[in-house]
Amino acid sequence: MTDTTTGTAPDPAIPSEADWDHAPSLVDGANSLELTAAECDLQYWLRAVPQGTLRGKVLGHDENVRPHEVTRRPGPLNEALTQELAFRSIAEDKATRALGYMVALAPDTATMEFYTTQLMDEARHSMVFRNHLLSLGVARQDLFTTIDRLAAADRDAVLVPLENLGLEVLRDQEDFIGGVVVLTILVEGVLAPAAQLSELKWRIFDPAAADVERGAGIDEIRHLTVGSSVAREHLLAHPEDKERILELITRGRKLWENLPATEMTLRRETLFQKGLDAHRDLAGDYEIWPGRRLVDTTIEERVGTAHEWSESMQRKRLLYMGLEEAI
Repeated sequence: MTDTTTGTAPDPAIPSEADWDHAPSLVDGANSLELTAAECDLQYWLRAVPQGTLRGKVLGHDENVRPHEVTRRPGPLNEALTQELAFRSIAEDKATRALGYMVALAPDTATMEFYTTQLMDEARHSMVFRNHLLSLGVARQDLFTTIDRLAAADRDAVLVPLENLGLEVLRDQEDFIGGVVVLTILVEGVLAPAAQLSELKWRIFDPAAADVERGAGIDEIRHLTVGSSVAREHLLAHPEDKERILELITRGRKLWENLPATEMTLRRETLFQKGLDAHRDLAGDYEIWPGRRLVDTTIEERVGTAHEWSESMQRKRLLYMGLEEAI
């Protein structure tokens, strides 16, 4: 079958969910696909990711795809994107380090191999988000100090409390399945829809950044679906752990409620809106989603849509895992 969008035929050697041109969106894939750790082992990853998703896209995009000049120049678009990339790079760095505990605690070879590949994915995400700052005018010698300047406050306010919860569960309690739930439901399950929004809203102003998000989103489909499968299989085999996991989810959600994540997102969206208003001609009739032009959206609509995606994904994942009481 030929893809009606790209006009290219799928490569039969590459799993469709990892094919750059044919994989679903992050939200659609996470809501509809079912993948297991046994299916997504190291052999799967070596074929699907380096030879599939990332072929020709070591930095997350083709070399000839570049940011638009209006985004490279100082201004609200540059500010919004550099703040976002700096934050995302730190978040993925922290996820990579936490995944080291999950690899060590994995109860069998299948989950050990899968979380080893996820560790590689997250390290790559951190690298490509970080390196894209160079394309936006950050000097290489200033890269890490710039990341700290742009995102240190959000790191301390949003990421460090989440990291502390994950380390308590994984490092201190050595609770593998608790770590799976923290990562799948409380971290990636909340942050992933915002990543899809980024891919869509930056497509005109920085197609390279949109492609970086596209590649990361393809990986996140695998992370979310396999993580849900691991939790489901564990709870079916160990129903006595269900109450403890439900309490962990409740605790994690209370933590989220007290984090200034929405304020952080609104701040960046306000900057993006200023840039969008200044360059409406460039955005033209581009639709951020079917039937809705980017130039017609508002800050509240974009943030609200990402929140709806997050809630929908969480509901479906929790039902699949047998944790409907948490909905």
